[in-house]
Amino acid sequence: MFRRAEPAVQLKTPAQIARMREAGRVVARTLDLLRSSVEEGMSTLDLDAIADRSIRDAGAVPSFKGYQGFPGSICTSVNEEVVHGIPNGTKILRYGDIISVDCGAILDGWHGDSAITFAVGEVSMDDSTLMRVCEDAMWHGVAQLWPGKHLGDVGHAIDGHIRRSGGYGNVQEYGGHGIGTEMHMDPHVLNYGKPRKGMRLAEGMCLAIEPMTNQGSRHVVPLDDGWTVVTRDGRRSAHFEHSVAVTAEGPLVLTAREENRKRIAELGFPDPDGG
Repeated sequence: MFRRAEPAVQLKTPAQIARMREAGRVVARTLDLLRSSVEEGMSTLDLDAIADRSIRDAGAVPSFKGYQGFPGSICTSVNEEVVHGIPNGTKILRYGDIISVDCGAILDGWHGDSAITFAVGEVSMDDSTLMRVCEDAMWHGVAQLWPGKHLGDVGHAIDGHIRRSGGYGNVQEYGGHGIGTEMHMDPHVLNYGKPRKGMRLAEGMCLAIEPMTNQGSRHVVPLDDGWTVVTRDGRRSAHFEHSVAVTAEGPLVLTAREENRKRIAELGFPDPDGG
């Protein structure tokens, strides 16, 4: 009986991880800018233009632009759209919408990749709770990124939190990934799994952790544009993502934003800026 070989995974040196943090800062600043800029009546293409300018002004290049033919510099997924929404000049944001923005940047050959979901104006308690559950699920997954842990521990932590929160769907068709000199690398990171199963994590691995959480069923369907994925039942979805390095001192969040500092300190993770 043959054992299936695990894929080779790119391991980074501390110096390379520091360069990935620089790419991560570009992404973080861009996401902060988008959230502060969003207004009712804007189109998702307006947000794409802001993101493209922010990334290029930092000396970086948008990871998504042209990737397998994707036309935008960011992914903009509104309400029932789960991931991979294409920025569109006719997609107008309304008060009470929620929007997931996935952003990637390449700086000096290294990639950063992160996603947040935020509100356009005020939203319902149900929508606020959905976003909190998804973001907290991401942090539960990130907390497993220690040398010697397994990919199954990551997925189990994410899925367990979503299940405990009650009434939410954990999208299984899409997941996280390795990241480094390419945006999508081995290994694939499932958002569900069994403890102590799967690939063993090692110092120097860099992974993008990204749960997608639905208000109803976990089931999703792709649209005819070949990119946009929506919930099958038409209910809303949230998406959060951070790129993270596995280090001996704990998970190093490469795409950390200023607002993440308190959470990172509470969890006992290393300061991504070395403070």
